[in-house]
Amino acid sequence: MTKELADLTPITEAQRVFFAAVPAPELEKEECPLTAALGRVVAEPIVAQVDVPGFSRSTVDGYAVRARDTFGASAAAPAYLELIGEVAMGQAAAQRLGVGQAVRIATGGMLPEGADAVVMVEYTAETPDGQVEIRRPAAPLENVIERGEDVRRGQVVLEPGHRLRPQDIGALAGIGCLSLPVYRRPRVAIIATGDEIVPPETEPGPGEVRDINSYSLAAQVEQEGGVPVRLGIVRDEYELLHQALQQAVAENDMVLISGGSSVGTRDVAARAINSLGEPGVLIHGVTLKPGKPTILAVAQGKPVYGMPGHPVSALVVYRLFVRPVLRRLMGCSRELLPDPYVEAVLTRNVHSDPGRTEYIRVRLVAAGDELQAEPVLGASGLIMTMARADGLIVVPLGSDGLEAGSRVRVYPFPGA
Repeated sequence: MTKELADLTPITEAQRVFFAAVPAPELEKEECPLTAALGRVVAEPIVAQVDVPGFSRSTVDGYAVRARDTFGASAAAPAYLELIGEVAMGQAAAQRLGVGQAVRIATGGMLPEGADAVVMVEYTAETPDGQVEIRRPAAPLENVIERGEDVRRGQVVLEPGHRLRPQDIGALAGIGCLSLPVYRRPRVAIIATGDEIVPPETEPGPGEVRDINSYSLAAQVEQEGGVPVRLGIVRDEYELLHQALQQAVAENDMVLISGGSSVGTRDVAARAINSLGEPGVLIHGVTLKPGKPTILAVAQGKPVYGMPGHPVSALVVYRLFVRPVLRRLMGCSRELLPDPYVEAVLTRNVHSDPGRTEYIRVRLVAAGDELQAEPVLGASGLIMTMARADGLIVVPLGSDGLEAGSRVRVYPFPGA
């Protein structure tokens, strides 16, 4: 049953209802080269076919030794070992250590057979007669990385649902994985509505404004790992929006409509969405500032959003309602993990409507050993308030504001 805008739904309830109504996606797989895999989601377990490292190696410059030959060594009573050679970098160690012998070795060098430790060069000295003076004992495996210590052959390196980060790309390179199965990137259609909206390349006339939301939302989708599909600007006419929505739902995995979600004679988004089939509009109006007139719907098994026309509102709504569902459509197993935050001290009083959960833009400033959160105030139609901000703080429902000096959680924007 469609909720009227006057009957606002709390954010957590809106999320519960809407997320439960979005069907589980049928995830499609494709092969992806490692060089293009950043941000993609792993579709099958990635199993190492090799040990990493493939040989035991030194972590320091020094001398490879048998640890027991150094026991009891000290600056006052050093141990003396026979120097029998040096391990060349990038080559197999040719020597085999016997009792009382040592080999010169650099960081990353292959540990010779018979050695089980490395003494740092700082605790040694070579003598004219071809010996090495050891001034401190080495424990077994000290300064050594063993073969397979990082990754064992047969080990599952990455599980399905894991979104690839730069360090994951490095790990895959380390096991020689040059391509891998990933889930297809979901297509997200973006429609701007409004008779007053013109493309950015057009000089706005009286009463007109450039299209901001199509571009900021597309950038959010791309940053998250989806494929944004901007379908242009549609006038505030039911038939035009109905046709655009039919095409968008048929050809894409998710649809974002920017504008047309508030109560007004020219706002037709809710009616056009409902025309696409059941269940249609599930939520119309959320206890959120900015973003109260949000529409959350499902049509033909696909999530459809009526995003507020004000740029700040649209980006806040994206964070709360679009991003978790997009992650689900990507196959990401961490779709509902809490957002990371940093703690900071609020620099000024912030007043809020107790009837809504309010998201306040803030700028982070380093002040000695702590961070300060400076509110970036302005109407939700001002995109530069977001551009100047580093993140958001939350004034909870029922609160009339926050006091200067209070500690707050700042949820940084990606890349902030």
